[in-house]
Amino acid sequence: MDILHLVDRLEELFNESRPIPLTRNVIVDEDKFLDIIDQMRISIPEEVKKAQEVFTKKDRVMAQAQEEANRTLQLAREKADAMIEKEALVQDARRHATQIIDQAKAEAENIRVGADQYAMDSLSNLEHAMEQLLTQVRNGVQVLEAKRPLREPLKPQE
Repeated sequence: MDILHLVDRLEELFNESRPIPLTRNVIVDEDKFLDIIDQMRISIPEEVKKAQEVFTKKDRVMAQAQEEANRTLQLAREKADAMIEKEALVQDARRHATQIIDQAKAEAENIRVGADQYAMDSLSNLEHAMEQLLTQVRNGVQVLEAKRPLREPLKPQE
């Protein structure tokens, strides 16, 4: 039985009691009064047990909620750490890629400059060699022309 119901019955019993004139005392039906008190004695331990169960459940629910909150917080921290680590790796990869690209551009420029210089040197050497060859050809032509007797051109045969 609900303890509050028993308290209500006790109050009702008191209100139904007859007052003793010129005092603040009342006459209460002893059997009814003791019956309600007995029921309260039986009910109170039951109510206390229920309260303890509720309190225990509350503690268990609170502990579970705290555990779940801790798990969620830990997962969030791990995820944040992973994201930070991933972002750091991405930044490192970007920096490394930029360095590789810069190095490749520098090497390409060096190769282009070297190729241009090689082509210029080769063409200069070829020009010099051709000038020498042309000079030799001209000298040979001059020598041959100097040795040649003056002749009349050949006439075509009829």
